[in-house]
Amino acid sequence: MELKHIDEIDKATRQGHGELLRLGATMLFVVGVMLYAALKGGTEGGVLVVVAAVLGAYMAMNIGANDVANNVGPAVGAQALTLTGALGLAVVFEASGALIAGGDVIRTIRSGIIDPANIGDGWTMVWVMMAALLAGGLWINVATAFGMPVSTTHSIVGAVLGAGVAAVGLDIVNWKVVGAIAASWVVSPVLAGFFAALFLYLIKRLITYQVDMVAAARRTLPGLVAFMAWSFWTFLLMKGFGRLWAADFTVAAASGLVPAGAAYQYVRRALSNPSHIIANTKSGVNRLFNSPLIFAAALLCFAHGSNDVANAVGPLASIVESLAHLDGPVARLTPVPFWVLLTGAMGLVLGLALFGPRVIRTLGDEITELDQMRAFSVALSATVTVIAASVLGLPVSSTHIAVGAVIGVGFLREYLKGNYARMVAEMKAHHPAGEQGAIDQFLGSFERAAVPEKKAMLADLKARSKQKTDPANFSKRERRVLREVYRKELVTRTQLQRIFAAWLLTVPLSALLGGLFFFVMRGMELE
Repeated sequence: MELKHIDEIDKATRQGHGELLRLGATMLFVVGVMLYAALKGGTEGGVLVVVAAVLGAYMAMNIGANDVANNVGPAVGAQALTLTGALGLAVVFEASGALIAGGDVIRTIRSGIIDPANIGDGWTMVWVMMAALLAGGLWINVATAFGMPVSTTHSIVGAVLGAGVAAVGLDIVNWKVVGAIAASWVVSPVLAGFFAALFLYLIKRLITYQVDMVAAARRTLPGLVAFMAWSFWTFLLMKGFGRLWAADFTVAAASGLVPAGAAYQYVRRALSNPSHIIANTKSGVNRLFNSPLIFAAALLCFAHGSNDVANAVGPLASIVESLAHLDGPVARLTPVPFWVLLTGAMGLVLGLALFGPRVIRTLGDEITELDQMRAFSVALSATVTVIAASVLGLPVSSTHIAVGAVIGVGFLREYLKGNYARMVAEMKAHHPAGEQGAIDQFLGSFERAAVPEKKAMLADLKARSKQKTDPANFSKRERRVLREVYRKELVTRTQLQRIFAAWLLTVPLSALLGGLFFFVMRGMELE
């Protein structure tokens, strides 16, 4: 046997060991949840509580594997965090958010998509929620296996919708909420993409397009970090701590001025320190955004843990409550036992640690290339989009926000690069082929010039030059083809098509699975 074949076998064996390790850790967690639920779940429901706890843990693991990439993926793609460091940070802050601010009471039916009063009895509610957990978790599991970021909220909403329709019929559906969810497919990515592109353009105009980028960064960065501190404070009060203290926008925004002011003073003093040496290059300035990016990733994970853990523990808490009060009416609000919340929190962090890297890589570097400035714009866009949508009463999805922000950054890069390419083509068109050296010298000066200087240089060049010869002899069609090829290198179209297809399938496919699983489970009960 040749040596290269032995190396291939060894490599495949190591990959197999990793899969076995993940499978073993998953099985240990499931067994632990079963024992924990049997001890803490009480005597009501017996085996059903244990089964429901396993399904809730399965859903939580899939949420951790897929959804948390929204918060740490950009920082990993920008190399502000290593994959291991991002996983460690996310584990700590996701668990903290779930346990500290996860809430004592949540809505029985996620987002009010169906009316619990129409369900009628506790047993039907049990089967609806169990079918929803299995259906939602299975769809997210499949999406994660293919590295596709999907909305976990939409997954559980679609699953509850399908199981509810299977149980009662179409009359149970709140079509206004369904319409709002469909609207969020467009609203979330468009808003996030706009804000991310806007922030990145401002950073470029104020810092990287200046001759002295270091001086520009020292002037601009304190204000950017202060705005980030304000937006995150407002975001956390409105969303992250919403179940501990529901602050409205006015209160949250006004109180956010305090951390914003403190952040401004701290960054300004740190950058004015003579020992803080920065290279007058884009990469040198880029490194200034590392700490804000890590800070942003931590807070986004905390807010995500406090909010989206409900996608797993909400149905589980509803099952526990329904089994304890089978003779009573179905409750609209359900208390969450601590053991249920802990199951969800542990599932989040384990799913992230074992299976999260696949989606993190997709969001971090497979849609478009991210550096620290671009990732900072994505993180800032996430909070501002949620704040703006909350004020305007618009539905948004955290997954769609994250992907939309990355896409917005990528398309801005394409636009700016396209403009630059057109300017270069214009300059070449005014020079004969024999003046390639002069063109290169001009381009070097042009690239280092600030924005106003570039505009003046182009105007002067156009006024003085009259010739129309392209030194490379490219035809108009060839130049158009080359620009299109370069665009595809900046934003991966095939990846976007896969992600958009998964978004469109999430609610209907989860609903179909939810209805199917309800009929199967209810049929097993009747036999």
